[in-house]
Amino acid sequence: MTEPKAQPPVVTTLHLSQLLKSPVIAGSGETIGRVDDLIVRLPGGDAYPPVSGVVVGISGRQVFVSGEHIAELAADRITLSVNKVDLRSFERREGEVLLKADILGHRLIDVAAAELVRAYDVELDHTRSGWVLARLDTRPPARFFGLVKSSGGDAARDWKAFEPLIGHNPTRTARGLGGRVRGMRPAELADLLEEADKNERGEILDRVHGDPELEADVFEELDSDKAGKLLDTMPDEEVAALFGRMRADDAADSILELRQSRRRRVLDLMPAGQRVKVITLMGFNPDSAGGLMNVDFVSCAVNSTATQALSTVAGAAGLQPEALLKVHVLQDRQLVGVVSVIALLQAQPDDTVGDLMDSDPVRVAPDADLTDIALLMADFNLYMVPVVDDQDRMLGVVTVDDVLEDIIPEDWRRREPAPRPVREPTTVPDITTSHPDGPAAQ
Repeated sequence: MTEPKAQPPVVTTLHLSQLLKSPVIAGSGETIGRVDDLIVRLPGGDAYPPVSGVVVGISGRQVFVSGEHIAELAADRITLSVNKVDLRSFERREGEVLLKADILGHRLIDVAAAELVRAYDVELDHTRSGWVLARLDTRPPARFFGLVKSSGGDAARDWKAFEPLIGHNPTRTARGLGGRVRGMRPAELADLLEEADKNERGEILDRVHGDPELEADVFEELDSDKAGKLLDTMPDEEVAALFGRMRADDAADSILELRQSRRRRVLDLMPAGQRVKVITLMGFNPDSAGGLMNVDFVSCAVNSTATQALSTVAGAAGLQPEALLKVHVLQDRQLVGVVSVIALLQAQPDDTVGDLMDSDPVRVAPDADLTDIALLMADFNLYMVPVVDDQDRMLGVVTVDDVLEDIIPEDWRRREPAPRPVREPTTVPDITTSHPDGPAAQ
């Protein structure tokens, strides 16, 4: 009795590096070309990108073969279900991503770590609906006597942990503002912009530009020199709209990064209320309390109740959180006291602010320097200091983050941050095989 012929194992995972330059074989068995690239389409929602086609090199030209015509995808070949292919030159369509041209060797946003990382290989998984882009290998390949040696291991990170940066304009326009980027903190996006090259920076800016409030928050976090260079690439109308959404003190700092010839044009295009605030702040030394202060703050009358004061805090949604820690009590614009939100929360609803406030709060003049403000904050454990003129009229507040931003040495800002724990996506995809580092089996 003859032994049954052993069947080759079913391939469920492939690396892009295995497929590139592999022969493409027609249904008749004839080799018609070699794999130049694989195409995936970026899906809506949280699905993995499916392989939609192959770019095949045939006699010096690149042609497209639809994924519907792929009979078998293997480590050493691609077998088609048809005998002939369309020999028209390949043209990328909107929403398509080329794994070699766009991903391999390029940097992507590692969303969890908030940094740019390079993709050294791409891993594909076979699912019930076909092949999908499942993981990326971001580990640099080993080198042996100067030659690159394939790691031979599995790609380490789930595709959903990354946001790709793809230079193809129609494709990135179709993606819009990625949900993963939207969830990042403004300071993290600012760090990415400062690290990115020109092309990467342009695409990150495109994503951020789709959310005007996020864009303003990001520019508030940018290094002044970097912000100035980015502003130089934007038209006056966009810059004015951006400054109109920023905190007035940050907008005043950013105005100074513009060329002298642009400043008046941009100021004239800004909303009237914001323009007045910015011009006021520009009249102070940038390193003084007047230059550092935020002119937006929470205030109430001395006869207000605790409930009314808290209602004022609740309605100040546009203010930075640090400026909401205390309510300033004004009488004819003069500062007569300060009451903390904690004291208001612990008070009876009908208690008056006059009975709860500190009637002699720490305050500074607009010409107070950065060192004096920092020492006052340290000595009195303050998160915020009011700024008043020579008649005790309230001008603004300096918050602790304003002081830290100016007092931290520049070389500290450039230190490599400590590694952050990486949180992988928890979504379980429709995958037919299990993998220790990627999508789990169903």
